[in-house]
Amino acid sequence: MKLKSPRRNVQLYPGRCLCHRTNQLPALTGWQARVVRLSDSRKPVSLVYMNRNVMKPTSKTVLGLHLPTDPRWANLAKISLEEILTDHAYCEQKAATACISLVQLYPDHQELVESVAPIVTEEWGHFRMVLQELKKRGLQLGYQRKDEYVNGLLAFQRKGGKREERLIEKLLTCALIEARSCERFRLLSIGLSDPDLSDFYYKFMVAEAGHYRLFLDLANLYGSPEKVRIRWQEYLDFEARMLSGFPVRGDRMH
Repeated sequence: MKLKSPRRNVQLYPGRCLCHRTNQLPALTGWQARVVRLSDSRKPVSLVYMNRNVMKPTSKTVLGLHLPTDPRWANLAKISLEEILTDHAYCEQKAATACISLVQLYPDHQELVESVAPIVTEEWGHFRMVLQELKKRGLQLGYQRKDEYVNGLLAFQRKGGKREERLIEKLLTCALIEARSCERFRLLSIGLSDPDLSDFYYKFMVAEAGHYRLFLDLANLYGSPEKVRIRWQEYLDFEARMLSGFPVRGDRMH
């Protein structure tokens, strides 16, 4: 299949997954398209083309988010660089912890374990990369804050029910956090005047897009696709309502 450059035609295609499985982000030039398979699957996988001009602020983003981030957020984040990098670092640490928790709770789900275990290494590598960025700029890692965004999504999860149903809730929560992170990394990648920091966040944008797709694919693997679709829309609606009630703050990644 001949691929068009996303500089001219950028789309996000649903499918199996996109996720690189190393603890380092690859160097990206021009445009990026990476494909991997879930475990030893021989079924088609998805292609994701990411470009920093994706996700224009319409009523819904290309990732399906129901509320685009307020454009003022990126401007405030530029002013609070130490705070936003600190918050970003802890977001990466919590993402690694969430994947470890999934493995601990569902060790009998082979596809899940084999898919998220590499992300633990990757997210911890991202944490270290943010620490290095702080150090390079003479900035200090601050204290971890209360994460109202994540806590709100956790409160929205359905409690009780069957073990498999609780897994779907966890996977959809992870997918939504990754999707919102991807959208905000994109805003930083185009809004920051520092070209090195802009490229820094462009690479994170690409990585988060793959994680978002992976968690959704796993939810459809372990749950009824129709039920997952309905519940996903409920999550998107809730997240939009929740964010609309949050103040616009540049010291928070979410």
